[in-house]
Amino acid sequence: MADRDELGFTPIFDGKTLAGWHAVPRLPVPRAPGDPAIDTTTEAYRRAAANTGKWTAEEGAIVGRQDPPGSKLGGYLVSDGVFGDFELVFEARPDWPADTGIMVRATTLGSQGFQILLDHRKSGNIGGFYGNGIGGFHAINYCLDAVYNAHGTASGLRLEDPATSIEQITPEKRSLLDYAATGEAFLAAWKWDGWNEFRIRVEGASPRISVHINGVAISVIDTAKMQHPKYDAAAVRQLLGPRGHIAFEIHDNDPGMGEARWAPHAACRWRNIRVREL
Repeated sequence: MADRDELGFTPIFDGKTLAGWHAVPRLPVPRAPGDPAIDTTTEAYRRAAANTGKWTAEEGAIVGRQDPPGSKLGGYLVSDGVFGDFELVFEARPDWPADTGIMVRATTLGSQGFQILLDHRKSGNIGGFYGNGIGGFHAINYCLDAVYNAHGTASGLRLEDPATSIEQITPEKRSLLDYAATGEAFLAAWKWDGWNEFRIRVEGASPRISVHINGVAISVIDTAKMQHPKYDAAAVRQLLGPRGHIAFEIHDNDPGMGEARWAPHAACRWRNIRVREL
């Protein structure tokens, strides 16, 4: 294992290889524990199960892409190690559009756990939460879109016009958060086409999860007291257990969004990935 730094953080990416990580398909799972099982006999399921995305180590970063470009299929890169209460720090640099996220307390499938959103695309959110396979809750306070220059190239982020959004912000979504920065505070912190530092803290059997981006507090969720129609804290604890994997996501392309969710040659990059167990 790599040496801890002076703050107690241990690198879990060596900057050169994918040692300590493994790729898995982005498989559909029941929305919540106890929901009907997924039909694994469909052609769509078989296609998803045969693809894990393309994961490489390039210039000191983990890079995730669809494989082949434009295949519309995703995957996860999952840590070999499992973690209970911990603080995770890394830098991320997504292309536009690239719909990704960071899973914590994830099962071996990668697709069940608490997701910190990194939806760098229209109607996306960065820094909020989604319950992958654990209730489908969506805890967000703003949605994003791109600013386009005169040539039609995305050149920055802005808050999305609710009239054009496919992901409406509702009081119910906001109410799931113990703390929520404004969209304006997020935009002031975010670096377009640059590296952005995430600091994610996970504590508790039903975890309290906090997210800072570039030193700015963005969101806090307390899943022990959260109320959502499809979220059962006890059932989720039984499914996930007290420790789980960390995973990075390459999203697939659904018929509704198509290439607006993940462009054919888009990538997301992660570097300086380190963990401090609490």
